[in-house]
Amino acid sequence: MAIFSVYVVNKAGGLIYQLDSYAPRAEAEKTFSYPLDLLLKLHDERVLVAFGQRDGIRVGHAVLAINGMDVNGKYTADGKEVLEYLANPANYPVSIRFGRPRLTSNEKLMLASMFHSLFAIGSQLSPEQGSSGIEMLETDTFKLHCFQTLTGIKFVVLADPRQAGIDSLLRKIYEIYSDFALKNPFYSLEMPIRASLFTQPSWAPDPSWCGCFAGGRRQLYWLHKSLQPPRRLCSSCNAWQWC
Repeated sequence: MAIFSVYVVNKAGGLIYQLDSYAPRAEAEKTFSYPLDLLLKLHDERVLVAFGQRDGIRVGHAVLAINGMDVNGKYTADGKEVLEYLANPANYPVSIRFGRPRLTSNEKLMLASMFHSLFAIGSQLSPEQGSSGIEMLETDTFKLHCFQTLTGIKFVVLADPRQAGIDSLLRKIYEIYSDFALKNPFYSLEMPIRASLFTQPSWAPDPSWCGCFAGGRRQLYWLHKSLQPPRRLCSSCNAWQWC
């Protein structure tokens, strides 16, 4: 079980905070000799497979890593262009990892705005007045949970369908937002959150929340260092748990 992503969307539909706590599983990794028997092309600043589907590599997959080094867009970690690197016979044999392309910052902004519109449409489609809008969307691989505050800020969490306690998590994120963003005198409302106490990695939910059963009930865990309730290490999985 896991928490995949956290989004905070302002009342105008703008993305003001986003956190990914889940690394997508690589679909395939293979060592190639020259010449490369796949057709790669540059699309939206990413190197994608255009032709040559084989061994788990699919058309549309992106190049994620070369020889174990992550690829950022069309460049390797050391600044080399991917297509130029793969066109040089001296660089072979080469190991390439492929997978679904990661979302860019612009795509995340667009998706947050689209969800804001769908949320409003959901409220208007309700047969009853005063609908809260979309609170959960479920697929076979994840659930989207949304909590909207009275001021219109939306907190969105993408999680494993089996993950429990998401409602408590959403409200805890709201408490942290209120304490460490809204109470920051240098923070401007509706603007991207840059408050270090909110954005520091230590507040993030553990990518694999402990799901063991302790004392006959499922435990929830939180890693925000500023929270003071007593905690202890779970004896079964070594995760921090509420006492």
